[in-house]
Amino acid sequence: MLSTTLLEKLNRQVTLEAEASSIYLQMSAWLLSQSLDNTARFFRHHAEEERHHMLRLFDYINETGATAHIAAIPEPDTDYDTLISLMECACREEERLTTHINELVNAALEEKDFSTFQFLQWYVAEQHEEEHLFSSLLHKARIINTLDGRALFRFDEEVRKSGLHIPRHHHEHEGRDSHDPHRHHPCNEHHTEHHAS
Repeated sequence: MLSTTLLEKLNRQVTLEAEASSIYLQMSAWLLSQSLDNTARFFRHHAEEERHHMLRLFDYINETGATAHIAAIPEPDTDYDTLISLMECACREEERLTTHINELVNAALEEKDFSTFQFLQWYVAEQHEEEHLFSSLLHKARIINTLDGRALFRFDEEVRKSGLHIPRHHHEHEGRDSHDPHRHHPCNEHHTEHHAS
């Protein structure tokens, strides 16, 4: 059975996840208005992910015999100055979710509610991935917003399209072979041939 404190915090997280879903869905509408269709689809997908996060919490609370509760959520912003300002807002939202998840985990541990503690580990891992993803996208948006950055991004895209593939086994053998003094490196072979000629 959940304690009163944990129940309040879990229900608070339910509402926060619902709010995040609403924010991202509204962001997708603004992005569509700017003809940023792919980014709009990205945020639409994340709106659905946040709703899924909310439902996981909602179901867990009810499974414990308590009652899940979704409070009223604020109306999301409908307009943004730039794509970067939108991405900054999204990053702040993910940071806010992470902060509350961490508080929940700490509360569960303090109360020795190991079932809830274990349940929340999925959210800890998920927030780590989400923060990394959103901060990476914000960083790329800032790079592309400069003339030099656009050139760098174009080059990076050309590398992707070049068909360069590193076989999975390359990484598996890399550590084992890196200390082999008899290992031949293509660059060394080229260097030897050059001097022989």
